[in-house]
Amino acid sequence: MLRRTLTAVALAGAATLLAGCSTGIENGALPSTPEITNHTGTIIELWNGSWIAALAVGVVTWGLILWAVAVYRKRKDDDKLPKQTRANVPLELMYTIVPIVMIGVLFTWTVRGVWEIKDTSAEPDVEIQVIGKQWAWDFNYLTDDVHSIGVQAQLTGEEGVEETLPTLYLPVGEVVEFHLDSRDVIHSFWIPAFLYKEDTIPGKTNVFQVIPQQEGTYQGKCAELCGEYHASMLFNVEVVDRAEYDAYIESLRAAGQTGAIGLEYSRDQAVRIGIEEGEE
Repeated sequence: MLRRTLTAVALAGAATLLAGCSTGIENGALPSTPEITNHTGTIIELWNGSWIAALAVGVVTWGLILWAVAVYRKRKDDDKLPKQTRANVPLELMYTIVPIVMIGVLFTWTVRGVWEIKDTSAEPDVEIQVIGKQWAWDFNYLTDDVHSIGVQAQLTGEEGVEETLPTLYLPVGEVVEFHLDSRDVIHSFWIPAFLYKEDTIPGKTNVFQVIPQQEGTYQGKCAELCGEYHASMLFNVEVVDRAEYDAYIESLRAAGQTGAIGLEYSRDQAVRIGIEEGEE
């Protein structure tokens, strides 16, 4: 019995380690590096620390279980009933105090990280309003008084679909403040490489700040099941230098996409405006 238990524990541990060695967001690995934004390093530390703490708790728990199985198992020719009640004050204090200390450490560590990630006290260089709608995204570049309206992606499986997706431009190395809103139902604004997502909720504006630190093209998506075409709520993120960012803003202004498109429009009206602007 003991040998079978040890074998099962060993196999489970091996499977966990092998799963952790694979890459890609599909299997739970973090699709990022500490340098992509000013927060990814903190998030990775929280993620890794949580797994290490969970593994430590698991090892202690498994060890105690196996120890109790080995030491207190029923022997041959032992027909006596064990004591049905027994007090052990040091043991009871240990399994009361130790979990409290562990939870306190994890809570303090997590709260410090979350406060850092959620801090919005910095003066933003760029303010962008992100509006989720079924099933695309609108971007109001509030600081520059221009906008970009997204149209639902057509996921045909053919090449070139990514080029038709709504694209969000961000200047590298600058404080970007996001204001998240929704036209209809709850969506979730998620850039996996940034290791952060935030809900867009009807009637409520969520705000967060981030500093993109690496130029490049990143993928974004909705992380909240929001209806039939939830999987189509994809967008691109271009982190570029200030000159390229300003050039993009000027292209929107030249196309007549000035001002901010408000929440008074329905999702269908917003889509219609986006199509008309695209035709221009």
